[in-house]
Amino acid sequence: MKSTTFTSSLPSDLIGLLDHYAQKFNVPKNHILEQALKVYFDKLKKAEYIYSFKKAAGDPGMLTMAEEGLADYLKILEEEA
Repeated sequence: MKSTTFTSSLPSDLIGLLDHYAQKFNVPKNHILEQALKVYFDKLKKAEYIYSFKKAAGDPGMLTMAEEGLADYLKILEEEA
């Protein structure tokens, strides 16, 4: 994957922790930041899914559509049996 350089400011305590763990585990600081961002974005994606499902659960139209879909699915199962 192509890398892009960027510049950012972080609080001193985070920089201190970043330096500490980079030395402790003998890994580059950018590796720690990359892994941390991946974990964070995965959590955001999960939170988006949870939000969308909760929103859909409260939508009467979605419930009707799901029930109709389930009825069609059960009909297909009965025909195959």
